[in-house]
Amino acid sequence: MKLNHLLKSLLLGLAVFVATSAFASNKGNFHVNEAIEVNGQQLPAGDYQVRWEGSGSNVELSFMKGKKEVLKATAMEVDLGHTASDDAAVTNISNGKISLSEIRFAGKRTALALSSSDRAAMGDASK
Repeated sequence: MKLNHLLKSLLLGLAVFVATSAFASNKGNFHVNEAIEVNGQQLPAGDYQVRWEGSGSNVELSFMKGKKEVLKATAMEVDLGHTASDDAAVTNISNGKISLSEIRFAGKRTALALSSSDRAAMGDASK
């Protein structure tokens, strides 16, 4: 009887752990100095929290302003080869439009790349 109760408790604990892990998301702060294009949509200048789910080449991003989601995009994780010293936005300029290609977060070795095209740093967009 005790073994049966113990197994049920362990199974329930494992189920709760798996469920909370599945809904846990990564997040980081993000600042843009001027309006940029993300996934074909305009993201106004300002402070945002970026939340992401997934890993590797399958990452879903949510750009949050307070508790409101303002934009969704897809990205892939890329190894920087070093730890980022600041939060930063990497942008492309094409045909007069500034578009987001990568987000880097202070203290992380990986970045979130939104585009595989050539990237040009638009300057440090750290807070």
